[in-house]
Amino acid sequence: MALGSTIYTFDINLADVDRGVYETLNLRVAQHPSETQDYLLTRVLAYCLQYTEGIAFSKGLSDPDEPAIAVRDLTGVLKTWIDIGLPEPARLHRASKAAPQVVVYAHKDPTLWLQRLAEAKIHRAEHLQVYALDRDWLTQLVSRLERRMQWSLSRSEGQIYLGLGDDTLEMTLPLAAPT
Repeated sequence: MALGSTIYTFDINLADVDRGVYETLNLRVAQHPSETQDYLLTRVLAYCLQYTEGIAFSKGLSDPDEPAIAVRDLTGVLKTWIDIGLPEPARLHRASKAAPQVVVYAHKDPTLWLQRLAEAKIHRAEHLQVYALDRDWLTQLVSRLERRMQWSLSRSEGQIYLGLGDDTLEMTLPLAAPT
């Protein structure tokens, strides 16, 4: 018998000062049995930090040809391809041909992966945006993961502030690039 997905609910007050986005988000997110908690939380954070009209989670790991998160216009045309982890260069090459903007949120150390990207042929590689989450910060967040979460998430001048109850986790979100 196959294991089912675990559903998490996130109530998030988002204040992205850098982009001028202020929203209250209520997300129900399914965690696939093979998906790690690091990956799940990185998906939720990426969704929030890229939030705009037309953003949606994909069907997940069951549809490998789709991004983890996509932004589409009202006609369904793909505007932004958002991937999580350290996707293969060939996947990013296809993504860059499919969407004008490609963004990756890495939840693992991207150092060697960035070197591989620099050596690979990727369409419009110079426009690829890669953000590397701080591993210690993410580990703290994973240790506090519950099935129902309330966050206050703010971004200002590249700093991320995540309020969890009386605590605030702070992190700088650097933009990395293939070397």
